Amino acid sequence: MASIFTRIIQGEIPCHKVGEDDRYLAFLDISPLREGHTLVVPKLEVDRFFDLPADLLAGIMPFAQEVAARIQRAIPCDRVGVAVIGLEVPHAHVHLIPIDRMSDMDLTREKLKLTPEQLASIAERIRRA
Repeated sequence: MASIFTRIIQGEIPCHKVGEDDRYLAFLDISPLREGHTLVVPKLEVDRFFDLPADLLAGIMPFAQEVAARIQRAIPCDRVGVAVIGLEVPHAHVHLIPIDRMSDMDLTREKLKLTPEQLASIAERIRRA
């Protein structure tokens, strides 16, 4: 069965897209730690991050770097943190999280509850940044 991220990539499930090219998709996390919390996924479904083919592994961080720069311009924060956990969804992905302190990266803490309209507005700010 396709992962939820593959279903998002294929357009079966909507997302709040902030970046895309032929190999990667960046979209807002629907249960974010902070406004602007973005997931970067390869379009090829591979469960474990370090099992990605070498070319995709080499390219995901430069793609994420461009997205992070837009997040930094659009969302007030000290920096954009990056995490690769890999337990939440069986599809390799990178978290980009606007942060001001270490605790902002704690993936076990309570998530924000944002409306679809709020997420759409945040995505638009990041795309335009």
